[in-house]
Amino acid sequence: MVQAVQLGKQVASPAGPLTILQDITLDIISGESLAIIGVSGSGKSTLLGLLAGLDVPTQGRVLLDGIDLGTLDEDGRARVRNQRVGFVFQSFQLLSSLTALENVMLPLELSGRNDARDVATLRLAEAGLAERLHHYPAQLSGGEQQRVAIARAFAGNPKVLFADEPTGNLDETTAQNIIQILFRLNHEHGTTLIVVTHDENIARYCDRRLTLAGGKIITAAP
Repeated sequence: MVQAVQLGKQVASPAGPLTILQDITLDIISGESLAIIGVSGSGKSTLLGLLAGLDVPTQGRVLLDGIDLGTLDEDGRARVRNQRVGFVFQSFQLLSSLTALENVMLPLELSGRNDARDVATLRLAEAGLAERLHHYPAQLSGGEQQRVAIARAFAGNPKVLFADEPTGNLDETTAQNIIQILFRLNHEHGTTLIVVTHDENIARYCDRRLTLAGGKIITAAP
């Protein structure tokens, strides 16, 4: 489902080119869950951005569902993401002026779905928020906001879901609830899950873990 071939990323710095990632090669099969772990600055979020087509590598290539992202321009990559990818971020990324229902409906409406309200209502119910549809983010706890974000991520039936530190802003008990919801929905929908995390609890739920250090893969194991 997702393949990286000799992937590398450099950025400019006052001291010259700075290597963020180097020679990353991996295959993630359909339905698999992969945890990308490592200390801060190891390149985890950069790798996630490259695999999702949010950024472009300086070397190598990424194939997502058989599509070489390097052959597409920014609009083409956006179309691939809209059709095949869901995202969950640490900071929830909800629009404060929209209710929970409206936040989940929005990407569906933008993609032209006529059933946006029905789908959004169902996904929020699956995330345990059937009674909170018309609440605004400021009226929801952090855990509830992340559940809205998870419902939104699954609303478009993505083939791949990328999660970047999905429990990073939550207390331990709430984080455990979010983990259970995320992996339950991932299993029910048959989605491929790629998650960047410092949370060992999340890593334990995944089929496989990949450890980065200094922009390189140092271990890739169950």
